[in-house]
Amino acid sequence: MADGSRSVRGGGGGSPGSSPVLGGRCRGWAPSAVPPGHGFRRVTLTKPTFCHYCTDFIWGLAGYQCEVCNFMSHEKCLKNVKIPCSCIAPSLVRVPVAHCFGPPGHYKRKFCTVCRKSLESPAFRCEVCELHVHADCILFACSDCRQCHQDGHQDQDTYHHHWREGNLPSGARCEVCKKTCGSSEVLSGMRCEWCGILAHAACYIIVTPECTFGRLRNMILPPSCVQLFSRNFSKLHCFRISENLQAESDEDDDVDGSTQVSAKDIQISTDSSKQTLKIFDGNDAVKRNQFRLISIPRIAKNEEVVEAALRAYYINDDQQEYELQTFTQQALLSDDVINRNDAAEDSNSGSVFRESVPEAWIIRAKPKDEEVIRIYPAWLKVGMAYVSLRVNKESTTQSVIKEVLPLLGRQTECLQNFKLVEVLMGSKQVQRMVLDSQELILNRLKDIRKTSIRQMNQTRFYVVENSKSIVRVNLFIGGLPPQLSPEEYTNILKDELAIKTNVVSVSHVYQAQGAVVLEISCFSEAERIYMLVKDTTVNDKPLNAVVIPEVMASKIPQNCWPLLVFVNPKSGGLKGRDLLYSFRKLLNPHQVFELTNGGPLPGFHTFSKVPSFRVLVCGGDGTVGWVLGALEEIRHKLVCSEPSVAILPLGTGNDLGRVLRWGAGYSGEDPYSILISVDEADDVLMDRWTILLDAEEPADGAENGVAEPEPPKIVQMNNYCGLGIDAELSLDFHHAREEEPGKFNSRFHNKGVYVKVGLQKISHTRNLHKDIKLQVDQREVELPSIEGLIFINIPSWGSGADLWGSDSDDRFEKPRIDDGLLEVVGVTGVVHMGQVQGGFRSGIRIAQGSYFRVTLLKPIPVQVDGEPWIQAPGQIIISAAGPKVHMLKKSKQKQKKTGS
Repeated sequence: MADGSRSVRGGGGGSPGSSPVLGGRCRGWAPSAVPPGHGFRRVTLTKPTFCHYCTDFIWGLAGYQCEVCNFMSHEKCLKNVKIPCSCIAPSLVRVPVAHCFGPPGHYKRKFCTVCRKSLESPAFRCEVCELHVHADCILFACSDCRQCHQDGHQDQDTYHHHWREGNLPSGARCEVCKKTCGSSEVLSGMRCEWCGILAHAACYIIVTPECTFGRLRNMILPPSCVQLFSRNFSKLHCFRISENLQAESDEDDDVDGSTQVSAKDIQISTDSSKQTLKIFDGNDAVKRNQFRLISIPRIAKNEEVVEAALRAYYINDDQQEYELQTFTQQALLSDDVINRNDAAEDSNSGSVFRESVPEAWIIRAKPKDEEVIRIYPAWLKVGMAYVSLRVNKESTTQSVIKEVLPLLGRQTECLQNFKLVEVLMGSKQVQRMVLDSQELILNRLKDIRKTSIRQMNQTRFYVVENSKSIVRVNLFIGGLPPQLSPEEYTNILKDELAIKTNVVSVSHVYQAQGAVVLEISCFSEAERIYMLVKDTTVNDKPLNAVVIPEVMASKIPQNCWPLLVFVNPKSGGLKGRDLLYSFRKLLNPHQVFELTNGGPLPGFHTFSKVPSFRVLVCGGDGTVGWVLGALEEIRHKLVCSEPSVAILPLGTGNDLGRVLRWGAGYSGEDPYSILISVDEADDVLMDRWTILLDAEEPADGAENGVAEPEPPKIVQMNNYCGLGIDAELSLDFHHAREEEPGKFNSRFHNKGVYVKVGLQKISHTRNLHKDIKLQVDQREVELPSIEGLIFINIPSWGSGADLWGSDSDDRFEKPRIDDGLLEVVGVTGVVHMGQVQGGFRSGIRIAQGSYFRVTLLKPIPVQVDGEPWIQAPGQIIISAAGPKVHMLKKSKQKQKKTGS
């Protein structure tokens, strides 16, 4: 940076009564032209650079860069910059909402929201919004996540656009001027994280502020309809995100502020004319050993060092209000950080560094006799509206409230009806603390700054009306023994979890599933139970706990059919995890459920009072069957007892997904387009079938180690049921996957294993027709010489093969998925199955009917919808399973659009 360079400084440290965007001090530019909060300085460019405002290339050797947030601009663009600096971002938050950070990962062509630099090293992203940050920037991200539910703090029914800057897709187009607004070179462009509209930084300010949730408005669960009291729970708990993410994230947090920053800045410090210093911003940073590194000239003046230290912590206050203290806390250096033996040296122009000067420093705020603070009225529900108030050494919480109320038009009300709440808007957690009525305000400010200068920048004071707050936390507890009474479940919870019945009650019981929902009126008791459940087992079965939001069905708009999304992250390799993130971002995360965390029941319970909703299941055919089975079991407890179900196929076969036109398997399609397809899908009916398995006493010398009769059991079937060679191949595949589950993470590998086990059985002969007897609709059916018998409900088997065939046959009706009939087909062996898979042959048509009885004379491999086992001799009865289920079939018109 050349000497005598010009500097432009924006607002953020101006007069107390000024707007948080406008006003402030300025050097060299008219106040009307001051960008919000930035401290621009002319710099010499040494590599290709792009303007963050217009995204065009900066020609020449000079540009203007903010010394705090690294915003780069043309000189001609400076007067138009509207994007605020990171240093004043906390003051612009409407409603403080903490972020929900997942594990660190590598994100290509993404930029940090705080420092605006590329994310080259492992970084963090919020699981709910589009925020991306470096590990060492995460502490400086303000709590400006989407407000997805009401929690009693600034709740509102009207929602404004929730703008997030940058990281837009390459083809993004501005809603206002229709021109390209995305950039792969810099953090640029704006996106509403609810409705998804895109705009330039210069255009978004003229967009109507109210957000209507865009094209997906009929599918999104409105945040005003969701209530969740979550004071003691992390965001990961609130949104039911797997806790192993939290563990990985916490491990990586140890490096922020030290390891990664030092790696960047040590390279700078190799310049002999510069020196690198460790800077702590308060006692908390010292305790955690979290510091920032600054590299400055050895001839720098004291005020330049203080200013550089403040910039490192994204603070743009006047440097004269701060001073540096040695790390040993032996001396408070207020004039100049110099070698004090050199008394003849002028304190304003002297060098900061001498050989005796330590390399670690703490930023301290100079004591003040009076100060101006902002008081935000919580009841206005407008985050940026505040009153500026001057406080002195005698000012207490009570006197502040007394002085503020007249300014807010509440002068006639009693002081005892109000309280002053201190709110720390951290990136990971928003912490609230009620101040004592006699607490001295200046002392409180002094304590906050002593703890952390950064935290002071993220702290607000709200005047709040006293009201009798109703605490109601709903916890879903699963894994309990099934078929018990509410009293028995209560006794188990008393014994295992020592629940306090004066604040805990059982509000819902799901006996068949062995689950209950607890309603808890105490935050600390809810947190205690939640943490204790993780380490509790009942009858050697671990319990699980899920925080459940309350959906206020009466507030849901009439034309809204919220989409309940279930995702199996174990299906389709890692695609399930990516889809979880995408759907949480596109919808309300409270309507997205991870099936490995409690199964489908927590989701159906959450939506139990919703009058109309639809379901999207992301997983294989087994996952779809799991969800449909759970729906059948609790249908009578749902206001919407027959929701339509769509499928996003993630498994290996995905036969049901093929029949309903959702494709052979997910291969990276845009999740937004998938949701549009679900919204436009056609409602169809599908038969479901109940299979009763009743084993009898086996004969001597039973095969496969079956030595005892199995108790009768009932399973549900959606696609097909196979006996013989078909089930035997599925069983071998199942065993191979159990031995090495890590290898089965791709559809291609899974099909390869199927081929391998099939080749091993190619010479295997088995006279299945001699080992079983078949009765269809009360009449005996003679079986041909076959090795496999398959009952099919849908016209797709074994990853898309047409086992029944398309030839017309006067003996049978044309198969449909809602005709109340099953088709029975035989295969002669592995070669025959391969020919069917290749489309060269079809199966042997045997029968068509609605009631089947199969008698097994010896143990036989059986599989239902891909789940195989060895069935002992006995009876198998297949019959219709009550009402047909409503499914969503992708419309042909939408399919053509997608294909084109």
